[in-house]
This record gives sequence, structure tokens and C-alpha cells, in this order.
Amino acid sequence: MNYDAITNFRITGNAARVYAGKDALGNLPAEVKRHRARRAFILCGRSVSQKSDLIARIRTLLGESFAGLYDRLRKDTPLEDVIEARDAARACGADLIIAVGGGTAMQGGRLLAMLLAEKGAPGEICTQYPEFGAAISPKLLEKKLPIINVLTMATSAQNRGGSPVKQGGYRLEFFDPKTSPAALIWDADALMTAPDSMVRNSATSFVWRSAMDMGYTKTTPLSHYSRKMIFDMISGTLPRLNTPEARIELCIATYLQNREASDGGTRTNHWAGRVVYAFSTSIFNMFDHVGQGEARAALCPTVMRHLGPRDPECMCRIAKALGVWKEGDPVDQAHLRAADELRRIFDSLGMPKTLGDIKVPRDAAPVLLENSLKNFNADPKREFVKERDLLEKVLNDCW
Repeated sequence: MNYDAITNFRITGNAARVYAGKDALGNLPAEVKRHRARRAFILCGRSVSQKSDLIARIRTLLGESFAGLYDRLRKDTPLEDVIEARDAARACGADLIIAVGGGTAMQGGRLLAMLLAEKGAPGEICTQYPEFGAAISPKLLEKKLPIINVLTMATSAQNRGGSPVKQGGYRLEFFDPKTSPAALIWDADALMTAPDSMVRNSATSFVWRSAMDMGYTKTTPLSHYSRKMIFDMISGTLPRLNTPEARIELCIATYLQNREASDGGTRTNHWAGRVVYAFSTSIFNMFDHVGQGEARAALCPTVMRHLGPRDPECMCRIAKALGVWKEGDPVDQAHLRAADELRRIFDSLGMPKTLGDIKVPRDAAPVLLENSLKNFNADPKREFVKERDLLEKVLNDCW
């Protein structure tokens, strides 16, 4: 590691409490009381409320502090659903939000807190993309309600301050660090309510991100060790995803994926990872039948073969972590070996090979490309617009 990275860094922290294991949900009443809340509002989707007894358990635990429920939140957090939830939460005088589910619920809870507090319209408080120049996230200054996240599956959305949502087939991005959760609950029984197919889809996305994160060239000691631990932990869970222990381990790994950025970790900036993120986000926001893991599995190997040579050192690190490259091997082979190994891992999880496999029509490519050019996490400096022709070719080759 670089000496300066070892001795010169900054660490920030998130004050969220984490409750994990058997009967972790039993800590919910005390956590609500800690925030002096009397009107707790639950946000979730239909599958959580109708296909398990989880919401009934939570309502029993809350007792008189249960104020209301919105359980119609759909996949990838449509803006209109959160607006409906805002109206319901406002009507019942909510003073605390409990988001129950996976990434959709976590994102919805944050946006719900923003819409309850801010006076501006959603189009005014979301990230703005001027025709020229970097993207701009407005500062949202109003105080936000505390949020408790009860997970039914591991998600990297669990402990963030940002919230991407969709409006029609388009993505809107909102950010406010004050919407980071006050508490996270990883209850063993709650985590077993998610179907195996959904967990495999999410695990694919975690594998992809942990592999991409191993392509760093400079980071702090805490971030360095977190990334190595995350990669090993996620890889070790894949054969046993139908156990509560593995699902809690995935919660730990995805929690660490976000925390390592607070530990001074720099953004993994290689083109292959950034472009897969932008393309996949555009796809699963446009097509409701496509999951994040499916989109990234269908894109990643092809994108790496095209764009890996732009960042050879990063590709060597990824291939080395995957066990398919070592010092002295040809550098120009690293991205190809890494792409092949990731393809093998995705195949073992039953993931698709191409966009055709997930029924994404070719005639959607122009819109998918345009949407990919507006993605703050992938391209905050708007570099993609200068590479439009190249990105169009790469995307078309993913069919």
C-alpha cells in the first residue's frame, strides 16, 4: 500500500445502532422509545405484508405507538408510491419511520423522510443535471424524522443517505445525510422470509460490487481490510444462501460496503465498474421484471472485455482477488480472465448471460444509453457524455 494512504486519512462515522440475530426484532420497542416516538409509521411492499407475518409481529411489538402503514411500495421505489406514503404518514402524524424489506423499502423510507420535511417539489430537491458541467445535489436543510430499517434481505441500501427512485422509466436521485438510519435490525426470522431466488439475485449484485471494489489502487488501511473481508465474506456465503447465518453475513458485508467509504475509502474509479453500474441501473429502472443482479450479470463480462484495458492495474487487482491472475502474468490478460471467472460465478448462481436472456428489447438501447449518461454515483463529473459513441457500441454488444 501507498505510505501516504497508510498515514494520512480521515474517518467519519454513522451513529446507527445494529441489532442482529435470533429475536433481534424484539429490540424495536426500546429503539422507538429511545427516539421518544409515539406515532411510528411502517413502510413496506405487498409481499412483505401479505406473504409473511412480519408486519403483524411489528404491530404487536409497537402496541399503541403504531400509527399507520403503507404497504403498496413497488419495486425500485416509484416516486408516486412514496408520495402516497407521504400523504398517509402526514395524515396520521408520524414521528418515526420504520422501513421493512429490501433496497426498495430502505430507499423509500429515506425519500419519505425528505418529502415529509422539505417544502420543494420532488423535481426541485432531486439531483440536477445541467447541460454542461457536473451534477448538483441540492442541500436539504430541514430536520428529518428518525428511520429504523428492518431488513428482510441484505441490501447495500440499508445504511446510506441517498435514495434513487424512478418516475416512469427514468431515475431521480435524492441525497440527504440526515436520512441515514438511526437503527438497523437483522432479525434471523425476518431475513428468512425473502425467497431464495430474490436472495440469489441480490447476492449476484453483491459479488459484482465486491469484485469491482477490489480494483482499487489507493485507499486507507481500514478501507483496504474492509474490502478484502467483504470479498471473502460474500464469496463464502454463496453455497449456503438458504440459511439465516449466511443471510446475516450478507447483511454484515453490505453494511461494511457502505461503511468503508466512511473509513476513508476512495471511489473505485475504473471504467468497467462505473459503466456496468450506469447501464444496469438504467435497465432495472425501465424494466420491472429485471433485478439488479440479473442486469449486472448480463452486462459485466462483456463490458469488462471492452473497457478493462483502460484501467490495467485495476483489472490485475480484480483478477488476482478472483484467483485467476498472479504477479508476472500478462497484464493484458487480466481483464479477460476476470471477466471469464465472473461469468463462471454468475452461471453458478443461475444468472443470465446477455440482455436478450432477460428480455430487454434491442430497440430500448437508445433510451437506456441516454439514461445512463445521468447517474451521479457512476459519473459525477459527466465524463460519459464525451464517450457516447463508445458506450453505445459497448451496450449494443451486451445483446
